Amino acid sequence: MRLGRQRVRRRRSERGVSTLELAILAPMILVLIFVSIQTALWLYGRSVALNAAQEGVSRLRLVQPPVYTPAVAEKVRADIESYAQQLGGTTLQHASVEFPKYNDPQGMVSFTVKGDTVSLVPGLNLTVTQTATGPIEQFQADK
Repeated sequence: MRLGRQRVRRRRSERGVSTLELAILAPMILVLIFVSIQTALWLYGRSVALNAAQEGVSRLRLVQPPVYTPAVAEKVRADIESYAQQLGGTTLQHASVEFPKYNDPQGMVSFTVKGDTVSLVPGLNLTVTQTATGPIEQFQADK
């Protein structure tokens, strides 16, 4: 008979424990999910910016130093800015491309792409900046 009473007491003392656990764990799980999604969006924004910068380097590194003019660089910059906005969609907002650095003596070209990633938290602005650099292709005639 005593064994039965102890079981009843034990059941009564554990009442509401699962509700309390859920009240504590559920918000923590939701925060963890939102942080994971926000991190994925930020990483995707970085990837889009880097891809656009690499595309700019790929296009401008083929321009030979005698042919290079600021007008050519501006055209490539505008194309890459449009490419970044198209590729990023709503994930990379306000994508902008700095005027490319074309260093003829050093033989290098670099592009920098900046933008804001989408945020799940109002007021949280996450800006990404990615730079890609590559050598200018130099074609030389056979001797």
